[in-house]
Amino acid sequence: MKDAALASKTDGSITPGAIVPSSHLAEVRYEIRGALTRRARDMEAAGQDIIKLNIGNLSRYGFETPPNLRGAIASHLHESEGYGHEQGLEMARDAIAAQQRARGARHVDSERIFIGNGVSELIDISLRALLQSDDEVLLPSPDYPLWSAATILNGGRPRYYRCTAANGHLPDPDEVEALITPRTRALVLINPNNPTGAVYPPALLERLVAVAARHRLLLLCDEIYDQILYDDVVFQPLAAVAGELPCISFGGLSKVHRACGYRVGWMSLSGDPRLTSAYRDALQLLAALRLCANVTAQWAVIPALQDAPTIGGLTAPGGRLHDARQAVIDGVARSDYLDMVIPGGALYAFPHIRASRIASFDDNAFALRLLEEESVLVVPGSSFNVAASRHIRLTLLPQPAQLREVFVRMERVLARMADKLPLRPVAAVA
Repeated sequence: MKDAALASKTDGSITPGAIVPSSHLAEVRYEIRGALTRRARDMEAAGQDIIKLNIGNLSRYGFETPPNLRGAIASHLHESEGYGHEQGLEMARDAIAAQQRARGARHVDSERIFIGNGVSELIDISLRALLQSDDEVLLPSPDYPLWSAATILNGGRPRYYRCTAANGHLPDPDEVEALITPRTRALVLINPNNPTGAVYPPALLERLVAVAARHRLLLLCDEIYDQILYDDVVFQPLAAVAGELPCISFGGLSKVHRACGYRVGWMSLSGDPRLTSAYRDALQLLAALRLCANVTAQWAVIPALQDAPTIGGLTAPGGRLHDARQAVIDGVARSDYLDMVIPGGALYAFPHIRASRIASFDDNAFALRLLEEESVLVVPGSSFNVAASRHIRLTLLPQPAQLREVFVRMERVLARMADKLPLRPVAAVA
């Protein structure tokens, strides 16, 4: 009887004695590495070749970290064997503070810089130090889903402002302001944007800062793609626009410096110190509780910020990222089914399927068919907290020729969906 009681159930109920996960996770999703990715791994294990357009992991596509960053780590290995300062190596923090001041951020010094194990850890820390239960955070839709997850897991509630294709994937400041309630604590911006590639113009940032100032909101700006720009698009750091208003700017080595695996990110707290002193101390407490960030990789921060930049050769005409983006632009232009706001920055495109061509469309069903029938892995737009999404996100990291092939395969699946043809049979995965 005991064995029967502990057996797995098929009716969806919890088996007695089973470990029940936190209820907070019920609202958390991260489909960039979710069910579709697991299915793709099963297909690969069965011998199928999969074209993966789901992640921004540059080394997996042949991009290399600049040699000066590698050299800095190698030459300081002997200085990396103990715990470091909870906020990060002082020389690295000095370099970050200098960069932020040069960009126009006010009241930034090394004591207001925090280095973490990637921006992901710092997003969690910044919200954990801020939120009371049921406090609200204004997030873009689409968002990078970690922002929603960190808000929920720290007891907060996401409130989404729309960044639609019809508006160039830019927010409407009036709509943002209309969402504010007495529980709203922060306004999050992602610029350049993941997943859309939108880059926010200075005039828009000024209006958003004015909204935050009127309602005394903390500004949180994810700027990890700050130097990945195309076609003379200009990036405006938010801290310079925010002035004395409290603002946290996030950056790191992962994208611009092609060092995802180093797991080095930073956040810079700017604005009037009188308004942020208690919050800064809370950030330091949380940083101390996890002891310190990866010491070894922090040595790469100084050459990354002080030596000549290296990303421009990839994003300029003739560079691999520029050519990959052009392959996506051309593929959408040739399609009978797709439209897209051309990305001005970052590493992604966010095309959508025309309602005039396929009236009833499910982005998850399409992504599954594309994987099952054509061995291409993409991320559905709904994974980025977009209601009734007709979008998919593509990474620009594969070779341009491979991206051109992807659009041939996508067009075949979309044609079958438009003609309401059933799923094409595929070999079973063992």
